[in-house]
Amino acid sequence: MSKGLASIMKQAQMIQQKMARLQEEASLKTAEATSGGGAVAVVVNGKNEILSLSIKKEAVDPNDVEMLQDLIIAAVNEALKKVHAELSEEMGKITGGMNIPGLF
Repeated sequence: MSKGLASIMKQAQMIQQKMARLQEEASLKTAEATSGGGAVAVVVNGKNEILSLSIKKEAVDPNDVEMLQDLIIAAVNEALKKVHAELSEEMGKITGGMNIPGLF
């Protein structure tokens, strides 16, 4: 095996190890978002899990359940967007900006 190929393989292995570590750390990365002026707040992690959800009493209107559903969806989606942006930024540092589909 040539020196160049061995070097490339070693770099690929290092990138793979760093990416595996980042995926493991994804559950530790969190992001919070609110909607409805703070009526709904959600915290998610990088594994797409909701860690906490709080809803203020005034956001609960039995005659307008759809509004509450929309507020929850908006907060969850914004929090997921935030945590994924952070993970993508870290992934870009590892891969030198190369986009590898399916990682996050």
